[in-house]
Amino acid sequence: MKFLLGEKINMSQLFDGAGNVVPVTLIRAMPNTVIQVRTKEKDGYGALQVGMGARKPKRIAKPQAGHFKELGSFRHVREVRLREPMVAERGTLFDVSLFSEGDMVRVSGISKSKGFQGVVKRHGFAGAPATHGVKHAHRQPGSIGGGGRAGGRVVKGMRMAGRMGGERISVRNLKIAKVDTENKILAVRGAVPGKRGTLVEIRG
Repeated sequence: MKFLLGEKINMSQLFDGAGNVVPVTLIRAMPNTVIQVRTKEKDGYGALQVGMGARKPKRIAKPQAGHFKELGSFRHVREVRLREPMVAERGTLFDVSLFSEGDMVRVSGISKSKGFQGVVKRHGFAGAPATHGVKHAHRQPGSIGGGGRAGGRVVKGMRMAGRMGGERISVRNLKIAKVDTENKILAVRGAVPGKRGTLVEIRG
C-alpha cells in the first residue's frame, strides 16, 4: 500500500502520446515523515502516522512537540490504516517517487464549502415552469408531504435546502499522468476534491 499527503495546486492540462489533451490536477507533495508506526501487537491495529509541512515551533502544543521531538514541527498530521504490513520506521521519508506514471490512486480531501443553498443547486431539482401562471416560485422545492404521506410529518432524508459542501470526498480510479520528482509535483488525471491549497491524501 502507498500513501502520501499533498496540497492541491490547481488544474492544468497535458498532451498524451497520441496528441490528445488530458485534464490533470497538480498536487505538490513535499516529503512526508513517518512519525509513528502502530502495530497490531502493541496498539491493536496497524497504521502509519505521517506528517508533512512545517510551522513555527511556538505554534505547536507541548504534547505534540513532545511527540514530534527531533523530527520537526509539522503542519499536517494524518494516520492511515494499513491493509497490509508496510516496511517503515520512525523518521522514514516518502516523496512523489513513491508513485510512477500509470498508477491508479484514490484521492481524498475536503470539498469546497458552498454555504446555504437551495434545492436546485444542492440536489439538482428542475424547478417550476417559467410561464403558465407560475409566480415567484421558480426555484422552490414544492410539496414536502402532508397528511396523506408519512402521517403528516416530514420524512427523514427529505431533500431540502441546507448547507452544501465542506465534506470529506474520495475519488477513486484516478491515474497518475506525470511525476515531477524535481519540483515534488504529481499530475493526476481528472479532478480531485477541494480548492487550491486543500490537503489531500493519495492512496495507491
